[in-house]
Amino acid sequence: MNVTCKTCPVKDSAACAVLNENERDVLAAAGRTRILARGEMLFAAGDEDAACATLISGALKVSAVDMDGNEQILALVHPAGFIGELFAPFAHHDVVALTESRLCTFARVDLESAIEQYPALARALLRRSQEDLLATRNLLELNANASAETRLAALIHDFAGAASDSPCHPASEFELPLTRGEIANMLGLTIETVSRKLGEIETSGAIRRKGKRGIELVDPALLRALSGREAAQA
Repeated sequence: MNVTCKTCPVKDSAACAVLNENERDVLAAAGRTRILARGEMLFAAGDEDAACATLISGALKVSAVDMDGNEQILALVHPAGFIGELFAPFAHHDVVALTESRLCTFARVDLESAIEQYPALARALLRRSQEDLLATRNLLELNANASAETRLAALIHDFAGAASDSPCHPASEFELPLTRGEIANMLGLTIETVSRKLGEIETSGAIRRKGKRGIELVDPALLRALSGREAAQA
């Protein structure tokens, strides 16, 4: 299925937003829309011809599997996020859909050509890579130094931001894309600790749980304070 930029919900926030309409049309001609079901793999570690993609909707996880078969979630990809290892001979990690996800995909050779043709796109992808690196470093620091409650509150805070249509305000309601087991994996906690701390954050008045994975933000400022994000932004 061909890409349609005019109706793309992330057209103003994805890396391709730096292109003008004609440049975007040229790039779109080389792209395809792909829909992944929950649990479906975009590409696996070792794929030599892994595609590059922008996530239009849904959520993805980037993970690695150790020698004992244990998965470690290394990062999450939210809408407008870019997935791909440009100029690398193969993919280093698995990328799997956490929910039904829609992507705008390109063969690596086509995106490499576009980067050479449009320097602004190259700069935009570099900035996005720097942001992803910072997010990974922040996660490592959080898991090393923060309490279990702070880790979980920060993750919920980030999910609310990713689910929002506005860069200024978090979504008032959203669905957690991770299971409690996946949250525990990512934050270095046990499932029991995740369940207990989620209940404590709800009791504090910051959030309200709705159904199996639904979250309503009751007091965004309190959630931000619990997450330690206020100190980071000060």
